[in-house]
Amino acid sequence: MRVKRSFIISALTLCLKNLKLFLVALLLGGLSYSYEVFIARDTMSFQGIPIATQNSSYTRIFRNSAYMVGYSDLKGNPLWVVYKLTPADENAPHLKRPDGFHADWRNVGLITSSDYTNSGYDRGHMAPNHAIALLYGKEAQYETFLMTNITPQKPSLNQKLWQQLEAMELDTFAPKFKTLWVYTGPLFDQKVTRLKSSYCVEIPDAFYKIYVGIKESGEIKSLALIVPQNAKANDRLEKYVVSIDEVERRSGFDFLHELDDTLENTLEKKIELKSWF
Repeated sequence: MRVKRSFIISALTLCLKNLKLFLVALLLGGLSYSYEVFIARDTMSFQGIPIATQNSSYTRIFRNSAYMVGYSDLKGNPLWVVYKLTPADENAPHLKRPDGFHADWRNVGLITSSDYTNSGYDRGHMAPNHAIALLYGKEAQYETFLMTNITPQKPSLNQKLWQQLEAMELDTFAPKFKTLWVYTGPLFDQKVTRLKSSYCVEIPDAFYKIYVGIKESGEIKSLALIVPQNAKANDRLEKYVVSIDEVERRSGFDFLHELDDTLENTLEKKIELKSWF
């Protein structure tokens, strides 16, 4: 009994001595969380972080140096990725591509590069390696190789039309605007198909891009595309132009929801490509 009482007294003494440290840690943790959720994330997206409109679209949000991810542990995919492009500096150094892909400690499933080995699918970037490296530097480039930025893409898409589209958004679209926001991610149909090399990773049926360009005058333009897995390299982009409303319907997310309703409705109904060239 005396030993038990002594232990309790010692424990209470220790808690009282470290109470201030505990309260400080609690305060700092609360401030850090508040900054992340209410300030930092808003600066990484345009007119609101995408909101899930379907139960299957639940994501956990991971903020990186140059892009932000809405990640689905259930599907083993990022369901949306958002990043900002600006006109590139012609003298910016072209960084060497990192050696490989890396697991993201924030991912509950801890999907690794080996999950894709012998799967028949490429490790498809959503936030692009080259543009992020050119505009934001080496650390940001490294983060594009985190597996939470990766989704299964057929080699015929990843290495051709998708790569061409990433080059186009940097070299053709971004120079027309003060800022170009890009939302991108995979789309899934009702039939669930997973990688033969990893049951943790679901295979998308298509991919979307939403471009929102802000001119120096403040004028806002939008463009949306849905590109299927079987898209061919020589396909014309006109074939894949859709409205943002269609992307929202198929993805289960509401984009640009903090815009004035009239402007949001106008931008999200538009289906037009010509003025972007």
